[in-house]
Amino acid sequence: MLRIYVDAATKGNPGPSGGGIVIVGEAIHEQQHVSLGECSNHEAEFRVFIQALELLIEKKYTDQTIVIHSDSKVVVQTIEKDYSKNPLFQPYLATYKQLEPHFSLLLIKWIPESQNKGADSLARQALQKYL
Repeated sequence: MLRIYVDAATKGNPGPSGGGIVIVGEAIHEQQHVSLGECSNHEAEFRVFIQALELLIEKKYTDQTIVIHSDSKVVVQTIEKDYSKNPLFQPYLATYKQLEPHFSLLLIKWIPESQNKGADSLARQALQKYL
């Protein structure tokens, strides 16, 4: 089983954004920070979530149980409900639906910010680099 932690940081809303991804497994501990471009804070959370999925596919980490942890209730609820009223979020949901079949078992779980410090720190690093 792999646990993935994702978070985003945005300066302004919308504004420049960065994301952090932490991958933790039995013999794996990887960290990555990524530039997310100019977007709103919610869009940044969706973008880092999608980038994490793409990274897992690229690294061929798809044949095991994966739990993605995010402190974004908007992202978690959109994925869990398979629906978003907000037209800005619908393309991210569509992308998720295209990527999800690549995984044996993919779960998403909301966690409080206090349990997402590693991904938050990486997101802030990415934002600083972007600026």
